[in-house]
Amino acid sequence: IAKYAKAKALLLPFHGEMLLQKELFQLEEAEGGFDQFTRSYKTFGVQRLPDNSLFFKEWAPAAEALFLTGDFNGWDKFSHRFTPKEYGKWELVLPPKDDKSPAVDHNTKLKVVVHTKDGQRLYRISPWAKYVTREEKSVIYDWVHWDPPHPYNHVHPRPQKPRSLRIYEAHVGIASPEGKIASYTNFTTNVLPRIKDLGYNCIQLMAIMEHAYYASFGYQITSFFAASSRYGTPEELKELIDVAHSMGIMVLLDVVHSHASKNTEDGLNSFDGSDSCFFHSPPRGEHSLWDSRLFNYSSWEVLRFLLSNLRWWMEEYRFDGFRFDGVTSMLYHHHGIGTGFSGDYSEYFGLQVDEESLVYLMLANHILHTLYPDCITVAEDVSGMPALCRGVEEGGLGFDYRLAMAIPDKWIQILKEFKDEDWNIGNIVHTLTNRRYGEKCIAYAESHDQALVGDKTLAFWLMDKEMYTNMSSLVPMTSIIDRGIQLHKMIRLLTHGLGGEGYLNFIGNEFGHPEWLDFPREGNNQSYHYARRQFNLVDMDHLRYCQLYAFDRDMNRTEDKYGWLAAPPAFVSAKHEEDKVIVFDRANVVFIFNFHPSKSFQDYRIAVEVPGKYKIKLDSDEVLYGGHGRLDHNTEFFTERQPFNGRSNSMRCGNDGFYCPSAQCNVNVGDAHRWKTHI
Repeated sequence: IAKYAKAKALLLPFHGEMLLQKELFQLEEAEGGFDQFTRSYKTFGVQRLPDNSLFFKEWAPAAEALFLTGDFNGWDKFSHRFTPKEYGKWELVLPPKDDKSPAVDHNTKLKVVVHTKDGQRLYRISPWAKYVTREEKSVIYDWVHWDPPHPYNHVHPRPQKPRSLRIYEAHVGIASPEGKIASYTNFTTNVLPRIKDLGYNCIQLMAIMEHAYYASFGYQITSFFAASSRYGTPEELKELIDVAHSMGIMVLLDVVHSHASKNTEDGLNSFDGSDSCFFHSPPRGEHSLWDSRLFNYSSWEVLRFLLSNLRWWMEEYRFDGFRFDGVTSMLYHHHGIGTGFSGDYSEYFGLQVDEESLVYLMLANHILHTLYPDCITVAEDVSGMPALCRGVEEGGLGFDYRLAMAIPDKWIQILKEFKDEDWNIGNIVHTLTNRRYGEKCIAYAESHDQALVGDKTLAFWLMDKEMYTNMSSLVPMTSIIDRGIQLHKMIRLLTHGLGGEGYLNFIGNEFGHPEWLDFPREGNNQSYHYARRQFNLVDMDHLRYCQLYAFDRDMNRTEDKYGWLAAPPAFVSAKHEEDKVIVFDRANVVFIFNFHPSKSFQDYRIAVEVPGKYKIKLDSDEVLYGGHGRLDHNTEFFTERQPFNGRSNSMRCGNDGFYCPSAQCNVNVGDAHRWKTHI
């Protein structure tokens, strides 16, 4: 029995790989390979044929009959009937008009009429609809045929995959100081130049897949192939991505394949009148916490739909990869609800693991990385699933990065519960470095999750109501503003340098955006006041927001120059509880942090591995960044052949007047440093 148990444990990492190979074999046999299978967006939904005929195809296995209605036929519910085909598929061909133009005009409305076996007549949007809109006073979205006479053509190639990934997480709708839903065009014109200036090389776009409920933050998807029309047209989103590419910026889509909205008239739910179709039947097909539907990843047609969805966003819009939302919910039958994860391997390799969704994720990553070698995939998982970011050929799930989700929670906990002098330095370092070896993490101090109503931004935790009255640089800083500005910079740089192999910032937090996020809803009288980004604050030179912006910009530019995110994990040589000092080196770059609120240290010995001459390249105490200018940047520091704190060399920072000031951090680079920015 012991030998059997040991053998089973050894085989567990390869079980998923075996299931993946089975799926790939079946795709090859039945569909001619995954390349053809994942291009099903070219055969399902509506397609214009060379002679301008329109070909419609749907999968509705439980339906008795399907009809097409819309503006083109005066909304006749019975004149255009689909022909049933094998495996629950339905097809319809509309010949062109007499003038040889398509029977359905561009930008006109359509509906699928589903007749169920129990006699119901349902009006549905095609699951493959590429564009849906809603009238101002309407609740339900309409399927709009999108076939523009002059489609947008991408001009710029995809950027080269960077070795260091610096992500700007953004929501198009809130990307304006105005109290309204902002547009793709606004983002292209006004936000992209800011992102470029800040030194981010990747944008993660949220809430792009169409969602009927704006306040869901884009996580209750109704139309998976449609870019949200509340921000503009598909062509305007394509232009946004193309312009980003011209700036050397990659664009990731926040993709939601973990669940779907329960909406029926404008969603996937009950498309064919059944309680399953794309989903498991209840109760397995319902998420009790999210009040949404759960996909049946064992269904061939669901795989076709979801994998083709990924391919569609890559091909049609030229996204560069995906952030997969809700991966924890996918991986386990319990969806992570009421479940804590201690790190014990029995939590990851038992009957609670949903093999069907696990294999789907492996399949998605395998296909994406095979077809698009520079594609980037990021997993949102709180469980710590082993091998999540190892290659599928190793039995892993194939993601490039995972989000380091414990880090922002730790920072919020510290700011809520501890005085500055009580910060546990060792615990902070442990949280920032506690990640699986060989699996890359995206570190972040805060994302959209921390800004949502019920919480608030780090800046607001630090400075609270004084941000309304005391952010002017024309008057001396109050103690609260001083503390907040210094810690805001230090928290972000420590997370950037120590926390992972990539870094993420949520739109506006680079300059210390105040308050929180709250989308218009019944509970706030449909207000947009907290659903916007006040870029006007950073554009006012007399406000200190521009100082935080400048530090964030130069932090990214310094990383771009010296490449610590692409280097192996840091060596922490000091985490002094009494002094509140953290020292580590990474990529031959030495980071020094003094978190003590009042004590500065003269003649502090710093451990370094690589000998040579070091100079300060980034200093949070610069006046430009809202600091006090206590360090001399012209000073050169020479190492001594004196081992210290586990490193081969050291240097004393008291020479020539340089010391370790309170509430300050700096980055020091030696003359032997070498770095290339791209793979």
